[in-house]
Amino acid sequence: MRLVPFLPRNNVRIRLSEVMSALSYALDLVEGQPEGHSVRACMIGMRLGAAMGLSGSDRSALFYALLMKDLGCSSNAAKMCFLFTADDRATKGDIKTVNWRNPISSLRFAMTHVAPGSPMLVRIKRIIGLAAAGERAGKELIQIRCERGARIARQFGLSDATANAIHALDEHFDGGGHPDGLIGDQIPLLARIMGLAQTAEVFLRQHGLAAMRQMARDRRGTWFDPDLIDRLLAITDADALWGDLYENTAANLAQYEPEEEERFADDQQIDDIAYGFAQVIDAKSPWTFRHSLGVADVAIGIGGVLGLSAAELRNLKRAALLHDVGKLGVSNLILDKPAKLTPEELTEMRKHPDYTYRILRKVAGFSDLAELAASHHERIDGKGYYRGLSGMQLTRDIRILCVSDMYEALAAKRPYREDLNGEQVMAILQKNAPHGICPETLEALVAFSDQGTFKPYQVAA
Repeated sequence: MRLVPFLPRNNVRIRLSEVMSALSYALDLVEGQPEGHSVRACMIGMRLGAAMGLSGSDRSALFYALLMKDLGCSSNAAKMCFLFTADDRATKGDIKTVNWRNPISSLRFAMTHVAPGSPMLVRIKRIIGLAAAGERAGKELIQIRCERGARIARQFGLSDATANAIHALDEHFDGGGHPDGLIGDQIPLLARIMGLAQTAEVFLRQHGLAAMRQMARDRRGTWFDPDLIDRLLAITDADALWGDLYENTAANLAQYEPEEEERFADDQQIDDIAYGFAQVIDAKSPWTFRHSLGVADVAIGIGGVLGLSAAELRNLKRAALLHDVGKLGVSNLILDKPAKLTPEELTEMRKHPDYTYRILRKVAGFSDLAELAASHHERIDGKGYYRGLSGMQLTRDIRILCVSDMYEALAAKRPYREDLNGEQVMAILQKNAPHGICPETLEALVAFSDQGTFKPYQVAA
């Protein structure tokens, strides 16, 4: 039986908005928000943009900035986890409703979210440490995500207006925000709209319309532009917007995209998006620094030895770049743990291929690669995860991806084991063949490795 990959439909016109809206669900995972947070924030923000009379090009820039507002969020996950000694997703999700500029509100949040489950003395010490880090630590967290988010937006081919808005997302109207402490009109209008839209969505979903409006009134002129607040408060209870947010949300989003600025992604932009999102994935943990990029390099090298065509290599590379997108939904308490995982933690970790599949199957341009990307921990003997596929179910490309992922993970540094040299890595891989990994694919890896063109990436400084 000849095992062949299933190729996606190339050269099909794909709406960029479909790609971005689907990928925004992965960013929601990192921020501890339920599915569709970014999409709903986009709809609120686009309504405000229309009320402000934005031009078509500005509305298009705002549309993509709202969907991709959290592009840099994975880059501060490890730091957030360290500071709070807590699940980064839960901490990020809950802090959205906290007025962190209010000392009492900040203390209350710290008391409930720093080192939960630890002895009180430990928690008090951590809270004191967090207080000592103070505003400097908060600014650093925001600066990291803002700078990286803007940079990746540009790599996606999005406009400077979109990238600049993402960079200024957490600025406050009175100058009390980060990363640059901009005041009033110094903050790009698109960023002012985005900041209000995302906070309004969280309050609306968690506490209802009345609480959202009270938040808007309380933060008028401090966090948010008074003009924007007035336009938000002018939207009546009976307005169709509120229904659009929670009824057939994905379909309703289409009506908020400026028709005259509708954009389509070609193969090159899809490649750029895969590459950029790999950076989002790898930034989640310093121990997986450039892991996705490394797996892609190895997979392409193996594919070249096996004689794959250019189209087949392109599809394999996209799947390799995105194979760990599901790890965005795993806590850094698990990803960065410098010891063996407990059975419960291992179960949680092993959910990430399923998350990968569920995310990618929604994304135009990547949906045909979802099964391949999600199968990177399967084994020939059927003892892999998450589906326990048998050898005959593992296509050539799945076998390549499995070997590439294992090789890169073993060759790179990890917090839970000593570093391995090249001979040790190959010895482990040989031990896993033929029951775990494909012997023919391993031979192709050895041939590629002998070329000396690949060097494993090191841990981020």
